[in-house]
Amino acid sequence: MTDTRTATSDVVVVGGGVIGAAIAYFATVEGLGVTVLERDLPANGTSSACEGNILISDKELGPELELARYSLDVWNDDLAEHAHLWEFESKGGIIVASKSSSLESLNRLTDTQRGYGVDAQDLSIDQLRDLEPHISPDALGAAFYPEDSQVQPMLVAAHLLRLARRRGARVVTGAQVTGVLREGDKVTGVRTGVGDFSAGAVVNAAGTWASSVAELAGVRVPVLPRRGFVMVTEPMRPMVHHKVYAAEYVDNVGSSDAGLQASPVIEGTPAGSILIGSSRERIGFDRTVSVPALATIARNAVALFPFLDQAKVLRHYHGFRPYCPDHLPVIGHDDRAPGLWHAAGHEGAGIGLSAGTGKLMAQALAGREPEIPLAAFAPHRFGTLSRSAEAGPSNHATAEEAQ
Repeated sequence: MTDTRTATSDVVVVGGGVIGAAIAYFATVEGLGVTVLERDLPANGTSSACEGNILISDKELGPELELARYSLDVWNDDLAEHAHLWEFESKGGIIVASKSSSLESLNRLTDTQRGYGVDAQDLSIDQLRDLEPHISPDALGAAFYPEDSQVQPMLVAAHLLRLARRRGARVVTGAQVTGVLREGDKVTGVRTGVGDFSAGAVVNAAGTWASSVAELAGVRVPVLPRRGFVMVTEPMRPMVHHKVYAAEYVDNVGSSDAGLQASPVIEGTPAGSILIGSSRERIGFDRTVSVPALATIARNAVALFPFLDQAKVLRHYHGFRPYCPDHLPVIGHDDRAPGLWHAAGHEGAGIGLSAGTGKLMAQALAGREPEIPLAAFAPHRFGTLSRSAEAGPSNHATAEEAQ
């Protein structure tokens, strides 16, 4: 058995979800020695409780859209040879408007997006029904995004970690981080229940628990959990051919409202089941099953695809999206705690953005200039120290929540 008390790597990645797995893989491509620490099992958090979206259509103009387009290129180029491993599908996405005001807003959105190079195609009602024959009769028009894609997120995490291990990375499970190691002000590793791990760089990729890991280093990264539910129907003959969602979904993604928000997001799967979402609410780490949330999701789904009124729901699942108040992820080196890096806060876009985040982080960790700038995602935008750090950083105060 390996003695972890003296383990040393170029990079320690805290978190074995899709983001952490992508960083680990691309860091090994850069020739770095990597250790991934996961407190439970890989992909046990948000990565196991989502739909696997790789979307361009719902991204706000600016840094997030730039990162989304870069990530899509990474999925289609750098990772193309492995696409079959995680069931990559370029199925395309459709935004549907059922109100005249929504259709006008959607048309304005697509006009603007096309100006930034997004392939956004306006659809007449007849064109929409050609693509989705079972859509609601209330639909007035839509937009088609052929670049929108889909993966199976748990397979992404599992296979990226496997590929990273082939290149020499080590994955340690059951390794909950309880503190950070320092030499002066510099973070030089982490302490866990299975030993200490030293590294030239520590990457906080702990998803919804990223704020707890940051606090162990005395810095504030306000990543908050935002709960969401997904329903899964019985296997059916193919009746939904793309990822289809209502125009209101885009507004919900960009909202900072803490209360329940729900808009229909429907898609078929290769196995025949239909995935039905989505909801958003900020209520901490409350894992209670919300009947009102599920009822609202079901009602919205039937409004978009009336045939779902007769579909049997086999199960539902829920998880927590890592949400940042300004709707941008935290990516890059933390100047407030030299040696500490972050890659978290991607909210519902984490699967799609993971490929680009992983490659850009690996470039920066290797001392190279990232191919797109990370300044907009910089951790120091949230201020200097965490609240707990004002009295001195603690290695144990939030250890039970740390990844």
